[in-house]
Amino acid sequence: MLSSWLSSLSGVLILLVLIVICHSEAVLANPDWWQKAGFYQIYPRSFKDSNGDGIGDLNGIASKLPYLKDIGVRAFWMSPINKSPMVDFGYDISDYREIQPEYGTMADFDNLVAEAKRLGLKVIMDFVPNHSSNQHQWFIDSENRVSGYEDYYVWDDGKTNPAGGRNLPPTNWIQAFRGSAWEWSEKRGQYYLHQFTVEQPDLNYRNPKVVEEMKGVLKFWLDKGVDGFRIDAIPFLYEVVKTSGGVYPDEPLSGTTQDQEAFEYLDHIYTQNQPETLEMVYQWRELVDQYQKEHGGETRVLMTEGFTTLEILKEYYVSAEGRLGPHMPFNFGLITDVDGNSKADQFVKTIESWMAIVPKDGVANWVIGNHDRPRTATRFGQDRIDAMNMLILSLAGASVTYQGEEIGMTDVFISWEETVDPAACNAGEALFEEKSRDPCRTPFQWDDSAMAGFTTGSRTWLPVGPNYRTVNVKVEEAQERSHLKVYKAMMKLRESKTFLHGLLRVRAMSDNVLAIVRELTGNNTYITLVNLGNNSEVIDATGLAQSLPSKLRFDAVGVSSHHVRGGAVATNDILLLPYESVVLIARTAALDHMYESICEAWLE
Repeated sequence: MLSSWLSSLSGVLILLVLIVICHSEAVLANPDWWQKAGFYQIYPRSFKDSNGDGIGDLNGIASKLPYLKDIGVRAFWMSPINKSPMVDFGYDISDYREIQPEYGTMADFDNLVAEAKRLGLKVIMDFVPNHSSNQHQWFIDSENRVSGYEDYYVWDDGKTNPAGGRNLPPTNWIQAFRGSAWEWSEKRGQYYLHQFTVEQPDLNYRNPKVVEEMKGVLKFWLDKGVDGFRIDAIPFLYEVVKTSGGVYPDEPLSGTTQDQEAFEYLDHIYTQNQPETLEMVYQWRELVDQYQKEHGGETRVLMTEGFTTLEILKEYYVSAEGRLGPHMPFNFGLITDVDGNSKADQFVKTIESWMAIVPKDGVANWVIGNHDRPRTATRFGQDRIDAMNMLILSLAGASVTYQGEEIGMTDVFISWEETVDPAACNAGEALFEEKSRDPCRTPFQWDDSAMAGFTTGSRTWLPVGPNYRTVNVKVEEAQERSHLKVYKAMMKLRESKTFLHGLLRVRAMSDNVLAIVRELTGNNTYITLVNLGNNSEVIDATGLAQSLPSKLRFDAVGVSSHHVRGGAVATNDILLLPYESVVLIARTAALDHMYESICEAWLE
């Protein structure tokens, strides 16, 4: 009996010691909800239609939130749902505090937020601060010189025309969708700046009233229960101040193209990445942090879209004086710096370059697709769908998945007659394919029924992809192996302690094989191997982590893998077929297993 009692006491003591260790680890290293989260981008117009009009809507999104919960994402952000003439499909906002009627009502939005909270999902709004619609009341009042609104937008008389008649545009500045960034207003008798379409006039952030207006917009949606914002087109927010002579300077030629209408024709040193832009972002961060202090609850996050240099993006994290910027300045390196022809060492360089700018207390993030760029499966090739999803979900920090990437959706050819994207329409029939964003915005493929289960109607705002009968959620859920099941398996792996806290190392094992190692002392070590090439490769993984056993086990395998989950392989002799991707696990000793299981149970 004494022996039994001592054994029990010993077990209790071990448990108590482990609990203390686990608790200490939790206090020191327990991440905030967003820091290791999977984020999911919804393009509302194309996600799910609930009323049969061929256009996605809020009720459609709400009906599919259980799907997001099931695939393991923590939060979703929606491209703009604000009231809009839809010239740029929501990025031309005519009322920042109203819902676009074809998407639903404010009551529908409230129901969406309530359903998300019930499921434990976070709701992220798209915030478009650089410009409004020219149908916004602010612009109408500004164009008519209504008192208090005269300088809500960027106005200029323009240059004297030597030939007489109406003045010429103030500068050579070019908008993102081709052509002059200045538009003449007959009502006001001046030019206004628009860095996107003529229907999207730039707001003037040098006017304190505009700054306060937009802060009010953020507070409005925070009061509605949203959990953060993705901030659009940040680099365009400010323009250079006028010279002492009262004029804006012309921008220099970039030397990259001879097309004088193309955005790339100029080096945009006076219309992008001005110092005041960072100051504005720091103020928005202070606003959401203060909101949390005053209202409680979990962190409200800021995510910013800015295609710019790493040197500038480093300052987005934190200023030299220690002022905080957005929680997640989007990392587009895996969109801009690599493609289907890139070798493993280029991926390593891209990953390590971003990690080098992340501050000590900062969090990395990884984005491989969005509504403005060709889909991952199109850009890297359909053979690499699993490779790219396994890659970003193996890296440290937060991940961002554009709707459809988890099932391997591809771009859809959209004819000139079907094209609706203003970037493509402005380019003209000869160049529209090069500029169009329509191919990556087609309706989500839910099942193999008519219209891919996106709508009960007979037509959709953009054509459904021709491969929808084989590439859809229903089919992939039923398959023994599918891109969707690989994605879900990887999301499940990210819940482990090693993926939450482990050290990250990346290495090129050959020209085409990339290794990602996640290691945490006393826990399982995970090694992700990605074969980017079309040849088989044999990999020796013994040097990738300390004290690896002679055999490793497969914890996740891509669709085309010849391995099976749970199977073993010699650590120094791992055969990868062309384009094969796998996650290998080096299991800890029995006591470490007990430690991890007790920790996880205690922390839950």
